[in-house]
Order: sequence, then C-alpha cells, then structure tokens
Amino acid sequence: MKNIVILISGRGSNMQALVEADIPNANIAAVLSNNPDAAGLAWAQSRGIATAALNHRDYPDRAAFDRAMMAQIDTHQPDLVVLAGFMRILTPEFCRHYESRLINIHPSLLPAFTGLHTHQRALDEGCRIAGCTVHFATAELDNGPIIAQAAVPVLDNDTADTLAARVLAAEHQIFPRAVADFVAGRLHIVGKRVIRQQPTAESPALLA
Repeated sequence: MKNIVILISGRGSNMQALVEADIPNANIAAVLSNNPDAAGLAWAQSRGIATAALNHRDYPDRAAFDRAMMAQIDTHQPDLVVLAGFMRILTPEFCRHYESRLINIHPSLLPAFTGLHTHQRALDEGCRIAGCTVHFATAELDNGPIIAQAAVPVLDNDTADTLAARVLAAEHQIFPRAVADFVAGRLHIVGKRVIRQQPTAESPALLA
C-alpha cells in the first residue's frame, strides 16, 4: 500500500477524482492546503481523510512555508505527493526533498503555456487544440518529465471558462491513471522522459 498526500488550494476537483477512482494499493493519507478556507478540505473530511491547513500568509517567506509544509507532509510518510491545484510556486528545497515522488497536473499541453491563465493564452494564440499534462514536478516551473497528456478541441465559440471546463474533464480522466501507474511501479524516468511499462494480467491499468 502506497501512502499519498494531496495538496490543494481550492475546491480540489482533481483531488476528488483521485479519491473516487479508488486506486488499487493507494492510501490517501491526507489532504493538505495552504488555504484554510479551501472547499476541498471539507469534502475530504466528509470522507474520513485526514486534513490540515497551513496558511502561507502566516510565514515570513516562501522557504519557511515550504519547510513547515514538508514537516506536515512527512508525518504521513508519503510515497507520493500530488499537487492537485496547489497554487504555490515551490522552492527547490521542497522539490529536491520529494524528487521523483512529486506529481503535478497542469492545464495545458506542456511545454506550451506554463504558469497561469493558460486557457485565455491558448485562445489568444489561436490554438485549435488545448489540453492538460501530468508531470513529475521539479524546481523549474511546469517543466518536469511528462507522464501523460490529453488533448481537447478548441471550439470557435469558446471562452476561457468553457475551454477550462472541457480541459478539466480531461484532467479528471488522466490524473487517476497517472497516479495508478506510479503506485503500480509502471513509471520509469529515463533522462527527461517517462517510460510507462505496459500493464500485464498481474498488474492491470486502472483505465483501459
């Protein structure tokens, strides 16, 4: 059984998708947030998952907050830390501490549109395809080995909000699959690439 700690900042819809996927051999040990008012905390509590909030505004700088968050995370002995809408730029110290066991989901087809406002930027650039990316997080923002991606069409009448909703639905599909592959030991980092071992009868994929 692999212990998973999920970090959120808001409603945590991707966190909910992970919990509801009921991934084999995965124990959602805790859901943590930098926002005490994050709606996702109440959702996790209602399902018996341990929660905690560390308000980043209570710390003098980013490094101090990250060290406090690391101490809180490590009480749960995580095999994997999942960034599910955690709206904080992480320090290199944090990323090194969880190297190769820190996964993020980003609402664009990386390496395009790192950072914020991805959907509006895709529309402004005239993209016909948008999407999302699950990747190992590193000290460089939105630039770690890519685990999985999903593409969605950009429609002529799309706004940033309608495109975001379509991308979010894709996120809810690929994120549990990526976490399931990590838990099953099917992901292997080779240089900057992630090699995914094909499932066998003994270790089937969560999603076909």
